[in-house]
Amino acid sequence: MTPEQEYEDQFTLPSRNLRSRSTGSWIDQDEVSEVKRFNDFTTIDWFEDELDVHRQRLLKQKTIRGKATSLKVKLISSTQTWLVLALMGILIGLIASCLNIITAWLSSIRIGHCSNNLYLNKTFCCWGQDDENCPEWQHWSNFGLFNYIAYVLISLVFAYLAAILVKLYAPFAAGSGISEIKCIVSGFVMKGFLGWSTLLIKSVGLPLAISSGLSLGKEGPSVHYAVCVGNSIARTFSSYRKSASKAREFLTATSAAGVAVAFGSPMGGVLFSIEEISTNFQLSTIWKSYVCSLIAVTTLATINPFRTGQLVMFEVTYDTNWHYFEIPLYIVLGVFGGVYGILVSKFNKRVVAFRKKYFTNFAVREVLLLTLLTATISYFNEYLRLDMTESMEILFHECEANFKHELCDDHSNKIKLFTSLLLATVLRMFFTIITYGCKVPAGIFVPSMAAGATFGRALGMIADKIYEQNKDSSIFLTCPTDGRCIIQGTYAFLGAAAALSGITHLTVTVVIIMFELTGALRYIIPTMIVVAITKSINDKWGEGGIADQMIKFNGLPLIDSKEEFIFGTTVASAMSSVTVAIPSGQNEPVLLSQIKAILEKTGYRGYPVILSNDQPKIVGYVVRSDLEYVLANNEGLNEDTPCVFNSNEYSSDIMNMSSLVNKSPLTIHLDTKLEYVLDIFIKLGPRHILVEDAGLLVGSITRKDILRYEYTLRAILHSADRTTSEEHFDAKVWQSMLYFSDSFRRFWGKLIHNDETRYL
Repeated sequence: MTPEQEYEDQFTLPSRNLRSRSTGSWIDQDEVSEVKRFNDFTTIDWFEDELDVHRQRLLKQKTIRGKATSLKVKLISSTQTWLVLALMGILIGLIASCLNIITAWLSSIRIGHCSNNLYLNKTFCCWGQDDENCPEWQHWSNFGLFNYIAYVLISLVFAYLAAILVKLYAPFAAGSGISEIKCIVSGFVMKGFLGWSTLLIKSVGLPLAISSGLSLGKEGPSVHYAVCVGNSIARTFSSYRKSASKAREFLTATSAAGVAVAFGSPMGGVLFSIEEISTNFQLSTIWKSYVCSLIAVTTLATINPFRTGQLVMFEVTYDTNWHYFEIPLYIVLGVFGGVYGILVSKFNKRVVAFRKKYFTNFAVREVLLLTLLTATISYFNEYLRLDMTESMEILFHECEANFKHELCDDHSNKIKLFTSLLLATVLRMFFTIITYGCKVPAGIFVPSMAAGATFGRALGMIADKIYEQNKDSSIFLTCPTDGRCIIQGTYAFLGAAAALSGITHLTVTVVIIMFELTGALRYIIPTMIVVAITKSINDKWGEGGIADQMIKFNGLPLIDSKEEFIFGTTVASAMSSVTVAIPSGQNEPVLLSQIKAILEKTGYRGYPVILSNDQPKIVGYVVRSDLEYVLANNEGLNEDTPCVFNSNEYSSDIMNMSSLVNKSPLTIHLDTKLEYVLDIFIKLGPRHILVEDAGLLVGSITRKDILRYEYTLRAILHSADRTTSEEHFDAKVWQSMLYFSDSFRRFWGKLIHNDETRYL
């Protein structure tokens, strides 16, 4: 038997003296959805990374003291980080400006075109004119039916282009990306998710997907492409590429810039990076996030894509004050936001589960089907047909003399408008549920805000009607006699805030974003009331924000430092009890060929060094990359050469690798509480911790092991409560879809070729 064949028996350390059988090796994880994507991520060792950064800092200081350094070198060294942040902010601002311009034009082209300049959207084509009396803007046909068909067909083309680009060139560009970014920032690496190809396809596919009319937004994807910019630029510098902690600061800062340019809210972006993205936010990162957001928003404002001086299309200003008798209505909006977040998250997870089971091989067809359904229905409702930001601009508006719309027309059919608003709310919720998660760049922030805005405007209409019929009531004594008392646009604004808070479970961030969108300082208190009610309902009956729920649902590894974990057990319950360990070589020599076999047969990123197999006392820990480096520099060495890891002996007959060994690895006792171990991972950030009993190695534990233990144990405890009713329902739905699909193809085959089996 060769050394390569024997290595498993010689270097696989069995569990010893375990007082609990609940170890990570026995748990069946195949059926647990929460852990299914753990292997897509590799873990960053923050503890070791900080030590490397410290060593590099000391070496740099020593170098500077050892020789004269020019002022230019010192200046570059001290300003490099800020220059790189500025470059990232400028690029993010440029991308956001281009996306705004392209999206506005593509959205308008579905309805008509500018006869003078085809490249102008409707707003620019009719600049300074009333949209209803703009001869330069022409519909595609004088017949309503043809315009309807053109609207649907153009929407399908945009959706197909977005879906096929994602499928062929960058599958990671699909979806929002916030869930994965949270995991990456917390200390996991997902190769390719933040690369140049993802950045390109995300930037190209996003305006196509939004312009197709699908119920999705740009805010979540904006965070993704912004973080792609941060990662891609940082990796071009060797000093940042080798430091995970510095890279994390750039990722956090650019995530803030992504929200900043999407909402035109620099401080909202900084708070978003703190409240949503970061698990361990450092004070030094706040300043970097602020600078990057400021530069990105300044770039966006300089380009001025809307030619209005506004950073977003729905920026408005309220000059009137709110009244205390409106607080009950604000509470209603808060309740709506909480219920919206709970319902949309719950049903969206059901749709995503159905999609993964049945639509995995039909991603492009699914996008086309969703677009066809959305465009076919949305065309007949103004608040669904228009781009969502344009729709919210109308809904947020005060009824002023220079604002012409049927919402502010005293002679319009209010019942029809009210019904249209409620219908738009229900349909927007439905479209968001079935669309979010499909294989195109897709966010959920703006669709949620649009649903909240239509509901809020409808509630504002009710409040205004009550006021008009009861002006003499004592409740309305504080209302001005020469103006409007109820500002319906503020209810749309607060409804949007409620829905955004409900779906994201964010609080302070939402308040600041909504304030920066409107500049209405006097409406901060109503916004805080609405958000507080929404959060209270979500805390009581919800399961957190959609990003956090998708992390668990999609099986992504994340330990949220804000979450409280109670295990009631020891490390023995979650650790991996079988570890590949390397004997130190003093009592039982380890051949060079055996070291190579260990590296070839296992994928571990490091190996414990023990005294011997018979006495597995922990000597230290050796990193895989160090072993590979030494072996690469000694390729011509005899493979029967003994290797030692704990000796001061140096001779030509042995290979001494003692200098590679970390003699003080992190270790914990077998009886340590699992909650304490989790605190170590959160605060220190090691990749793994060795587990010992009386000084003998019995296993190791990682962050993934703790999450695996929690999810698998929960699955086992609740396995008896599981029913197959949902699976039966999904199967019936799928069979019905197949039946209608076959019937449709038979119909067209019979109609066109007189052969109903032609398209089967």
